[in-house]
Amino acid sequence: MKIGKLEEVDIRNLWRHEQYDFSTWLVKDENISLLNEKLGLTLVDINTEAYVGAYRCDIVAVDETTGIKVIIENQLENSNHDHLGKIITYASGLDAKVIVWIVKEARDEHRSAIEWLNNNTSKDINFFLIELHAYKINDSVPAPMFQIVEQPNDFIKESKNNKSTDAINKRQSERVEFWTNFNEHIINRGKPFNVRKATTDHWYDIAIGTSAAHISVTLVNKESYVGVELYISSDKELFDKLYKNREDIEKQLGFKLEWLRLDNAKASRILHKINGLNFDDHSNYDSLIEEAIDKVIKMKSVFKDKIK
Repeated sequence: MKIGKLEEVDIRNLWRHEQYDFSTWLVKDENISLLNEKLGLTLVDINTEAYVGAYRCDIVAVDETTGIKVIIENQLENSNHDHLGKIITYASGLDAKVIVWIVKEARDEHRSAIEWLNNNTSKDINFFLIELHAYKINDSVPAPMFQIVEQPNDFIKESKNNKSTDAINKRQSERVEFWTNFNEHIINRGKPFNVRKATTDHWYDIAIGTSAAHISVTLVNKESYVGVELYISSDKELFDKLYKNREDIEKQLGFKLEWLRLDNAKASRILHKINGLNFDDHSNYDSLIEEAIDKVIKMKSVFKDKIK
């Protein structure tokens, strides 16, 4: 069997200019998905012309499932102080919550700076330092690879911003463990939807191609269930439209839903509960997770065309 040799390609030979070459390449759907997978986000409303004073941020986008603003600064060379200052300026001027700095090579002092920012800023602000590499085998087409060098540490931020009790810390830890297992099942099943970073949050959002709604898996340990729901951000007319067809929707899904219009709130929820969650007993986690993934796939298939 003949085995090829993996060779690194100079990224400057692939993209000569950050704005006109690399940014243009990155914002294409098939390419931004590579970065989405690393970040655990689903970026939409991508704009390559966002100015802060006299300076222009390379890319500004929104995470579809959370609505948070994301900025991306591209530097096809070694990291430097000038770009470090720029990302902080852009984050402030554009009120971004996720800041992504992509470089050819990250210097040690800038790794330390991003780590310090993640550990000492608000839990709502998240900095990523990512190296961009490209490889080929013999005469193959070069393949890009994003390598995360520094990223947010949720436990450090939670402990800094919340004076948590031991019970709250345990609950956060249990959520991370559940979502880590959840991600492993998604990967083993060939990624039927995007894998998101395991966090201390009680929810895990899945994009369905529109900013009007998304699917969310929720952990409600107090009531002993895993929820799988369509979360409609702010559109009562959409909820009412779906509610009129609830019998047909539930027939297509093969399971019942709770239709929660929530008249006193902006959001509406269409919820299915999977009973049996217990943070003190993990013996049924595999079955809970498999059922949740099955229902996410089904809901994504049924609702996707009905909410456009």
